[in-house]
Amino acid sequence: MEFFDALETRPPDVRERQQMAALPSLIAFAKSYAPAIDELLADIDAETVTNRAALASLPVIRKTELHERQQAARPFGGFVGEWRGRVGRVFSSPGPIYEPEGRSPDYWRTARAMFAAGFRAGDLVHNSFSYHMTPGAWIMEAGAHALGCTVFPGGVGQTEQQLLAAVDLRPDAYVGTPSFLKILLEKADELKLDVSSLKKALLSGEAYPPSLRDALTARGVNGYQCYATADVGVIAYESAAREGLIVDEGVILEIVRPGTGDPVPEGEVGEVVVTVFNRDYPLVRFGTGDLSAILPASLTTASACGRTGQRIKGWLGRADQTTKIKGMFVHPSQVADVLKRHPEVERARLVVDNATGQDRMILNCEGSGATSLGEAIVASLREITKLRGEVAFHATGSLPNDGKVIEDVRKYE
Repeated sequence: MEFFDALETRPPDVRERQQMAALPSLIAFAKSYAPAIDELLADIDAETVTNRAALASLPVIRKTELHERQQAARPFGGFVGEWRGRVGRVFSSPGPIYEPEGRSPDYWRTARAMFAAGFRAGDLVHNSFSYHMTPGAWIMEAGAHALGCTVFPGGVGQTEQQLLAAVDLRPDAYVGTPSFLKILLEKADELKLDVSSLKKALLSGEAYPPSLRDALTARGVNGYQCYATADVGVIAYESAAREGLIVDEGVILEIVRPGTGDPVPEGEVGEVVVTVFNRDYPLVRFGTGDLSAILPASLTTASACGRTGQRIKGWLGRADQTTKIKGMFVHPSQVADVLKRHPEVERARLVVDNATGQDRMILNCEGSGATSLGEAIVASLREITKLRGEVAFHATGSLPNDGKVIEDVRKYE
C-alpha cells in the first residue's frame, strides 16, 4: 500500500510525543513574531506547553476575534509579523477576513490529501475552485504542483466552457465542490460531451453526502473529502478506507465544548480547534467554528488504509449557536458559565421555544444529584443571561450528542 510519506504510518504514541515536543518552539516563535499572540499568551511560558492538558489551558482564538482585531489593525490584526515580501499572496474571505499565503511549497498541506485520493505525478487536474480573492483554488493548486500534477484553472461558473476544455484536455482529476462536479457531469450528459477521463476527485467546501458519493462512483469517479479552511489550510482528509477523516500530520486537533476551550470526551460532538505548525501564520488553538467528533479508538487503532493518524467524523455543522431571545443575545459561553457554577450538571442544552406565544428558554440538564439544584440553576441562568428561564432534568446520556448547546425550535406562522 502506498503512502505519501512515513509520517502517516508512525505509531500514534510517537506522533503524539513528536508533536508535543515541537509545541514549545512553535509557541515561543509565535509570541516573538505575532504581537497578538504575544498579548494573548503574555503569562504563558512556552517551555511548559508540552502536553495536551497544558495546550488546553491556552485561550481559543475564534474567527470573531480575528475579525475584531483585523478591524482594529489591518490587515492581519497582529497575528502576522512583518509580512510584506515575506508572504507570497494575501487573500480576502467574507467578513472580510484577510489570510496570508507563505512562500513554502505546498503551504496549505494539500498534497497529502490529494495523494490519499489517488492523485499522482503527471495527472491533469481540473480546478473549479475560485481564483478570485479567496484562497480555495490556490490551496488546491499548490498541492497539485507539489505532487507533480498539471492544473487547468477552471475557476467557478462558465459550465459549458469548462466542459469544452475538459473534452479537449482530458483531465484525470477534479478539485472543487461536489455540487459543481455534479452540475458538470449532468450538463455533459445533456450536451452529449465525453468527460469520462475524469476518474478521481478531491472535494471540499460543502457537505458530501453518501448519496452523492455513490452517484459519482456509479459514473466511475472516485471522490474523496478534504476538510480545509482559508485560515489554516487542510485539517483532515479522507482515504480509500472511508473511515472518517484523517487529521493531517501538521495539525494538532482538539474537540472542545462550543463557547469554551474545554476538550470534550472522545466521541462527543464539539467545536474543532486546531494548532498548525505554520511559522508564516502561527495560529495556536484556532477555533474553526465547525462541529465534529473524534472517532473512538482512532488514536490506538489504525485505519484500514494503514494510516495511524487521529480520525474525526467530518463536518457536522457550525458551533456558533448565539441566539437572540427577547431582544437579548444568549451565547454558548454563557451556558458554559452556568455549568461552571454547578459541576453536578454533566451536560446541558438550552432549548428556546415560543409554544406559549412568548419566547421561553429551558435549560435541560444531565447529571446525578443535579435535580436538587433547580432553584440555584434558575438563579444562575437569570444572573448570567439577564433572562428568566426554566430548568428540566434528564438521565445521564439522554441529551442528543450533536454538539448543540443552544437549540432554537421557535416557529413563526
